[in-house]
Amino acid sequence: MAVTLIAICALVLLVVLWIKHMKDRQEMEQHSITPEALHILLTSNQDVPVFDVRLPLDLLVDSEIIPGAKRLSPQEVLANPSLIPGEKDTVVYCTCPSDKTSRAILRRALALRLLRVKFLKGGLAGWKAKGYPVEPYEKPFHLDTGTSLRP
Repeated sequence: MAVTLIAICALVLLVVLWIKHMKDRQEMEQHSITPEALHILLTSNQDVPVFDVRLPLDLLVDSEIIPGAKRLSPQEVLANPSLIPGEKDTVVYCTCPSDKTSRAILRRALALRLLRVKFLKGGLAGWKAKGYPVEPYEKPFHLDTGTSLRP
């Protein structure tokens, strides 16, 4: 009897976690943009602010940025989400394989009702894989060692 009860509790927990995962995935899909779609917006002179929110060590390894993008530390954005405009469509990107940094910033923005923020699917690597332009990032930046993305 106890084994059956434990199995049922484990099954219920797995179902709840799966439902949460699917809900998060759907929300992220709704608030993402492909490199192709962003390229079309940028080449058609749309006023779409783009923010590079990579961790400083990632920027040190790959010192390139999407032309016109503004660099913001992810910690700065998580601490002060008003750095991202809420009145217009905005795109954030990082280099994490799972877009972890962009997703953390997106979740924070959505929690604050900044509903027009999107993250770039595949981040900078996805952008570059499509052959879209990048430019050297030559501005100084702080190499903070804090990598926590919790607000």
